[in-house]
Amino acid sequence: MSDKRSLWNEAGKAGLVLGGVSIAYMVVSTLLSKLLGDQVGLNLIVSIFNMLLWIGKFVLCIYLMYYFLKKFALSDGKDRSRVFRYGMIVALYSAILYSAFYLVYVLYIDPEALSNSLAKMMESLGTQLPSDQMEAVENMTSSLPTIGFFSNFIWCWLFGTVLSSIFSSKICGGSNPFVDEQ
Repeated sequence: MSDKRSLWNEAGKAGLVLGGVSIAYMVVSTLLSKLLGDQVGLNLIVSIFNMLLWIGKFVLCIYLMYYFLKKFALSDGKDRSRVFRYGMIVALYSAILYSAFYLVYVLYIDPEALSNSLAKMMESLGTQLPSDQMEAVENMTSSLPTIGFFSNFIWCWLFGTVLSSIFSSKICGGSNPFVDEQ
């Protein structure tokens, strides 16, 4: 029991760090966009900076996942299946944290963010979509925070699970992450 609790506790700490990195990226990119607004000359610069920031976050998250898995594997000579499970739990915690922050952000912190994005999309696609499709998009607007929560959650958790599988194989060897190797 203590070993399972320790596994979930350590994974929670690592998931908190990974989720925190993603949340920090979201906050910085959002604040930068809001501070600089729709100034004509700065849109391209802000977009490039946000892209570079996202690439940095992406690489940092991959590195941190590898670091946490390696640290866990070396702590007690864990086998591949335990390291893989640990990585899945880390990904689960991180996905929950980031997705929950996203949901709070779009519902309470900046509720106009989604409606502004949707308005810009409708403005650019307005002449290309038939009226029934425009109406369907407008009807879907109230569900966008929930859709965003679940799509972020699924994407983050699946990506972390794939990384966990790849890294547990690299760190521990073995071919099947679902079987304990004695």
